[in-house]
Amino acid sequence: MTVEIVQVDYLNPQHAKHMIELLDCYATDPMGGGVALSDYTAQNLVSELAKRNDAFSLIAYVDGQPAGLTNCFEGFSTFACRPLVNIHDVVVASEYRRMGISRKMFDKVETIAKNKQCCKLTLEVLEGNSIAQAAYEKYGFNQYQLDDNNGAAMFWEKKL
Repeated sequence: MTVEIVQVDYLNPQHAKHMIELLDCYATDPMGGGVALSDYTAQNLVSELAKRNDAFSLIAYVDGQPAGLTNCFEGFSTFACRPLVNIHDVVVASEYRRMGISRKMFDKVETIAKNKQCCKLTLEVLEGNSIAQAAYEKYGFNQYQLDDNNGAAMFWEKKL
């Protein structure tokens, strides 16, 4: 088994096709909401990402087949006064799980973040996704909290 982690060229039609296939795989999974990507998203996501200077994506190929995807965005830590990388999506197609694919993608994300002199990596995970939580903890992630008295940070949203 050969695993290759490739930084996506958003202008490459093959990369674009694989990105949408993998992201739709995640979207239709119960941990991704269980609903396929909208036609609008499927048709426009890659071109919109190509316009952004703060975005990068990685595709994991196993023996030449698309197996995993991470979509990342650069942010900024005001407390550290340095950039950070948020891993927004982590996808490993079901037939490729438990093969170390996410670890290889995280290694590449970390290398990119260090090259950008980032202070940290961040990500969100559902409370009920204990499998992903265990994998993230093995990689060195933990819940964010400033002190024990105030507890862990929570990720909230307001849809617009």
